Amino acid sequence: MQPTRQHILETLDQRGSATARQLAQAFGMTAANLRRHLAILQARGLVTRAGLQPGKGRGRPETLYALTPAGQGTSLEALTRALLASLVANLDGAGSEEQIQALAKRMLSGAPAPTGQLTRRLVATVQRLSALNYKPHWEAKPQGPELVLGRCPYATIIADHPELCRMDAHLLATLLGMPVEQTSKLVPGQHGVPQCVFVLQQTTRK
Repeated sequence: MQPTRQHILETLDQRGSATARQLAQAFGMTAANLRRHLAILQARGLVTRAGLQPGKGRGRPETLYALTPAGQGTSLEALTRALLASLVANLDGAGSEEQIQALAKRMLSGAPAPTGQLTRRLVATVQRLSALNYKPHWEAKPQGPELVLGRCPYATIIADHPELCRMDAHLLATLLGMPVEQTSKLVPGQHGVPQCVFVLQQTTRK
């Protein structure tokens, strides 16, 4: 994250709440510049308006900002690592893919897979993956459609748990009703952002 925004989050975590003017003074920058950073953090769901601070004398009240639950520190990464380590330790050779596939289906919370023509399934799959923070889109290619995941929600732990890529493949296969093959893993795309690419293997429904 950009250093100033990270500093804002840390300061709000320590103080509980603060106004844009107070933060600007603490960082030695203009209130206008500080508000631009706050607007970005609000758009990302990390900071919210927490009320008003009465102005001094006849001064106008100022908006107080505080962290949202998403902006507060959690132990979710440590918990995820521990759960995955336990899962991997219990995988056996014959049933490992079946267990990873079952995990992928659990990610869908029991919702039915999209139906209809391939284009319709691709659009529905992108919508479903967007809700899971993959930032996906699909592209038409001569050899067939490709599904691009513009964000890996597990980027901080994927090096230790490559089985999550297999889970993603099963997730896509379940949603699309056909097997997929991963051809790119966290490779910089057009704008330099790491992305993963899966190619549809159209051996079944079209």
